[in-house]
Amino acid sequence: MSPNFMHVSLEPRIVDKGAVSCYNMSASMHNYRHFVTYLDKDMGTSASDRALKVIKEMGILRPRDLDRHGIPREYLRRLTRQGLVKQVGRGLYMLPDTEIDEHHSLAEIAKRVPHGVICLLSALRFHEMTTQAPFEVWVAIDSKAHLPRNYGVPVRVVRFSGQVLREGITTHTIEGVDVPIYSPAKTVADCFRYRNKVGLDVAIEALRDCRRQQKCNYDELWHYAIVCRVAQVMKPYLEVMV
Repeated sequence: MSPNFMHVSLEPRIVDKGAVSCYNMSASMHNYRHFVTYLDKDMGTSASDRALKVIKEMGILRPRDLDRHGIPREYLRRLTRQGLVKQVGRGLYMLPDTEIDEHHSLAEIAKRVPHGVICLLSALRFHEMTTQAPFEVWVAIDSKAHLPRNYGVPVRVVRFSGQVLREGITTHTIEGVDVPIYSPAKTVADCFRYRNKVGLDVAIEALRDCRRQQKCNYDELWHYAIVCRVAQVMKPYLEVMV
């Protein structure tokens, strides 16, 4: 008797790619829901508590900030729906009872543009060296840096490079966020360098206030005047104030 062989068809099969794609997507969503359900059962409220702790420590949080702590972003959406977290801008979250600082917009920009530095009129305003009240946040970025599309607040971007970008940066904590801001002396020199943007009168006012409030000394001003290549422009004003 001839042995029984399993019949194998050699005809090519036609695969519906659309059906496969839909199946994969459905399977992914199914697995994700089971994953979150598993977390709920296995971790209880610990994931939510951890998320709240991270937000409290950071002040202002982006969803991606939860990734490094191993917390699914779904918990952020749940906490927001429950009123335990509030959205203060596109992709930015904080605790509802967090006190809004007068420099909140600087903290928001620091989160959105982590490679930027608060400069010129915004830095002057922060250091209380001007009567100007800019409605935009002035931020310096590298001349070759990518320009973000969504800021959430009005922004004025200025391109710096080399030492002009790197020197004179100080860090201040606003609403739990580390915000890089140029120092008083560096900001004065920047204003003279970009006097066509901010106005020479603003630069002179900043220089006077900086010296009057003793926020910097002559050596610091002269150093940054050289860095910003405005030593000859600033020299007559510095000599009057010595």
